[in-house]
Amino acid sequence: MKSKKTFLMLILAAVVAFAAPACEEKKSPTPEWEWPDPTPDKPTPDEPTGPKPRYIWIDAASNFHDYANDKAKIESDMAKVADTGFTDIVVDVRPTSGDVLFRTTHTEQVKRLASWAGGKGYHWEERTATWDYLDAFIEAGHKAGLRVHAGFNTMVAGVANSLGQEGMVFRDAKYRNWVTVLNTADGLQSEMSTSSSAKFLNPAHPDVAEFLCNLLKELAAYEELDGIVLDRCRYDNLMSDFSDISRTKFEQYLGRTIANWPADVMAPGSATLPATLTTVQYEWLEFRAKTIHDFIVKARDAVKSVNSDISFGAYVGAWYATYYEVGVNWASPRFGVAGTYPKWATADYKNYGYADHLDVLLVGAYASVEKIYGAGEWSVQGFCKLAHDKVMGDCVVIGGPDVGNGTGWTAGGKANEAKQTVDAAINACDGYFLFDLIHVKMYNYWDALKQGINKYLREAQE
Repeated sequence: MKSKKTFLMLILAAVVAFAAPACEEKKSPTPEWEWPDPTPDKPTPDEPTGPKPRYIWIDAASNFHDYANDKAKIESDMAKVADTGFTDIVVDVRPTSGDVLFRTTHTEQVKRLASWAGGKGYHWEERTATWDYLDAFIEAGHKAGLRVHAGFNTMVAGVANSLGQEGMVFRDAKYRNWVTVLNTADGLQSEMSTSSSAKFLNPAHPDVAEFLCNLLKELAAYEELDGIVLDRCRYDNLMSDFSDISRTKFEQYLGRTIANWPADVMAPGSATLPATLTTVQYEWLEFRAKTIHDFIVKARDAVKSVNSDISFGAYVGAWYATYYEVGVNWASPRFGVAGTYPKWATADYKNYGYADHLDVLLVGAYASVEKIYGAGEWSVQGFCKLAHDKVMGDCVVIGGPDVGNGTGWTAGGKANEAKQTVDAAINACDGYFLFDLIHVKMYNYWDALKQGINKYLREAQE
């Protein structure tokens, strides 16, 4: 009588003998027999499991009046967020000043932010508490059953307003050569000397990338943090950056020199593209998209080197047709940009799509209150559907409205429209995203959003 071991070996040999001809002949990529597919480690974006996620953003400055010094308020509001039906929060912990609201050895903590809240007019909201701001949201969010993501304003490091100036580039002169150089009508100028509010950094500066990646590593070290979402990971506008560093890197990219800088690339003061682009202008847009793409890769590597399980994402505006102005291609590298947007995209522009380096893409579908439904850009539904199509399954796409800014939203009183945005967005992509919590509270949209989310959940179960 044969042993069990011998019997199993005979079975294995028979299977190998049966499979070998198919492997050798390679007649077809489809095998003549079927084995069950292995269970994937995690669901793919186009194969979701269970109801789709619902994200809400918590801007630092707008909500600072409530949360800067009050853990109890954080806890009560997170419970209400969860009860409304949201599953995820994004809490802003690096506002545009560039200072932070998490543990770090690389820059200072936020001490004040400019705010309209609290009935005091426009004022500095001071933070006197010493407890860890991000930890408080992680604790309260998890207690309420929410996943907690840290929002990280990336290419900014200072803010100037009517109240004054705040941030690392105002506080420390050594950082000022990191600030973007603008190609203005009056010549090349550091953004430090202009009237712009947020002071952007030069994405092509290697010291900027190193500094930001070090901050992101410290953020990823929060063991209970569920995710990190980069915001403002972009150029400021079409006039930036024309520094010597960007010129050198661009010429290296081209393999040739630019004789007349910056005019050969862009006419001084150009806030929009000319009607017809030169070869070098096409190449310039391509180079800027590559610069942001390459930073995204470095940032992801930095985050995942500390915590391989943490979600890594980015927030972008959904208006892809003009997002080249800020140097960002957030689509899949498989999306044929040049075929759809030949006015500004080369055949190589697609190579710098970065969706395949993200776990999640939050898309601001910031249409007017009259444009909830629609097929094209500048409707909430259209924005979300088009973004989902461009990402092509490379990552999860979560889209939705800004219910406090933009045409028709600013005065409140749009509860029905806020409810409709849930249906319009969540059924057009992989989830729902709302900016910002302060507007839900100001205009009391809690019940409307809960109704919209509950409607979706009922339909998802049918």
